[in-house]
Amino acid sequence: MKRRISILGSTGSIGKQALQVIALHPESFTVSALIANSSAEQLFAQAREFRPRVAGLSAGEVPIPDDLRDIEWVFGDAALRAGAESAEADDVLVSVVGVCGLPATLAALKSGKRVLLANKETLVAGGALVEQVIKETGGSLLPVDSEHSAIFQCLNAAEGNPMSRIYLTASGGPFRLWCKEDIDRATPASALRHPNWNMGAKVTIDSASMFNKALEVVEARWLFSAKPSQIHPLVHPQSVVHSMVEFEDGAVIAQLGVPDMRLPILYALSYPKRMATGAPRLDFSKYSALIFEEPDYEKFPALSLAFETLEAGGAAAAEMNAADEIAVAAFLNEKLLFGDIYRVIRAVLDDLGALPLLDIDDLAEADARARRSAETHIKRLGLRR
Repeated sequence: MKRRISILGSTGSIGKQALQVIALHPESFTVSALIANSSAEQLFAQAREFRPRVAGLSAGEVPIPDDLRDIEWVFGDAALRAGAESAEADDVLVSVVGVCGLPATLAALKSGKRVLLANKETLVAGGALVEQVIKETGGSLLPVDSEHSAIFQCLNAAEGNPMSRIYLTASGGPFRLWCKEDIDRATPASALRHPNWNMGAKVTIDSASMFNKALEVVEARWLFSAKPSQIHPLVHPQSVVHSMVEFEDGAVIAQLGVPDMRLPILYALSYPKRMATGAPRLDFSKYSALIFEEPDYEKFPALSLAFETLEAGGAAAAEMNAADEIAVAAFLNEKLLFGDIYRVIRAVLDDLGALPLLDIDDLAEADARARRSAETHIKRLGLRR
């Protein structure tokens, strides 16, 4: 039987690539729901091609073309929930950006859906809440991020042997070889030039600061029940080894492939099967060497925040994530220097400490307070040249 897929964030990078691989396998998949934020024309084009049962825009209502009126349309705050809870869906791909992915993930799990998670913030902000819902419902969550998909694949190959260490690889971003002073004053144009991946602006900026790896450390803790001391970030500029797992005897299993998100997306969609992605194959003859380096925590201090917030517990990671969202937006709008992104997050964590996190209301309060604190510090820092 075809698996019915609901895509939250269908007009983003992950959503578009998911639709590409779904189109390659019409015998295996059908699209039941398409939810976007505000890109109405792109969503209309997707709806014409895939004819979902439900479609919607979370940014608000727009006029619907006559040829799409047979689709059930939802708008505003109800859009993500409708996509997450769609009765027609077996799987929900959560590929929205930001903490808005958390309520959708919880709703999908509670509705008995298999969640394919391409939203780091869900587990960073609310990992404990997601873990509790999975325990209560027996729900299933599969990682889509290339690094966590790689770890998942390595663990599947381990036949139940417990891991000793996770090597979480990072490209190093566009500033890997820059000095700290130049990184601190980098422009948005420079930060958006990722050497290996084509991603949205927020994710690309986080990659440039290595904050994305901080998010992934926290995510790995929840996905794989890992201790922070077992998670080891490692810079690998070729982005061929997507991550590795070490076992008790010292053996290491790695997952390799071209840097193409279609592979982890389709692996999650088709799991436990493997299907052709249409992506190029890895040609080892093109790689005379694969480089691995320890991350430079002085040049990229945001990475250390992962371990700090995991140790602090409570809502500290949620505060870190909220502050980053506000600071990155300010940087892209040229209200901050690149180095100020970390300074804002640092100041917010110092202001708030680890606020309590017992339920979704606690999370909402911590998120809101962190955003207000970040705005205050952005005004204080201003733009310095």
